[in-house]
Amino acid sequence: MNDIELPQDYVDGVIARRGGRAHVFETLAPAKTALVVVDMQHAFVAEGAPFEIAAARALVPTINNLAATLRAAGGIVVWVQATHPPRGSPEYFAMFFENFVAPDQRERAHGSVTKESPLHAIYDGLEVLPLDQIVEKCRPSAFIQGASDIEERLRALGVDALLICGVATNMCCETTARDAMMRGFKVTMVADANAANSELEHQAGLLTMFRYFGDVRTSADVIGLIDASTRLQDAAE
Repeated sequence: MNDIELPQDYVDGVIARRGGRAHVFETLAPAKTALVVVDMQHAFVAEGAPFEIAAARALVPTINNLAATLRAAGGIVVWVQATHPPRGSPEYFAMFFENFVAPDQRERAHGSVTKESPLHAIYDGLEVLPLDQIVEKCRPSAFIQGASDIEERLRALGVDALLICGVATNMCCETTARDAMMRGFKVTMVADANAANSELEHQAGLLTMFRYFGDVRTSADVIGLIDASTRLQDAAE
């Protein structure tokens, strides 16, 4: 866990709480796993965008590598897009936009995550393939009731494990991961494939996930698990 740069005393406490295990899930079955890429859209990643998280731009190669590795092993890639209805719609997220966004920024911020905006699109350089799933959500968590149809889609595909990446670590990624765990999915946050507005916020999201809701691993760890599973399957055939 030290390569994720979580405080060692915190990590030690969580491991002790788990009976000596650093990870809840020691193996990964690629055919039952989905890489869930959260909000990697121009609205959140592009320079000068309303919800810009500058560190997210560095995630592109890592996410592409994870996606390619999991696809090759028989897994699923899901691109989750924040997609909000017009103001005045019954589904408009008034609680957030009217209270947590400054009045002079509200229209631009909300507009950037509507389908009419070019900022709604998935960020340039991310490799989205026709066999991937694209899910639209209208709340921070993709799994909260009424936000999207992601759970139904994943269950229909036989998926029971999720690798969460994207932005922001401590907002849409964390809320999606928490709710997925509470719906019975095995959740892993990929530390170096998530980003937030600051290192403090990024770490805060990982700390909470690691203690209570799932695993936290690096992309190298995850790819190692995928490769190990593939080797075992090949040996059994």
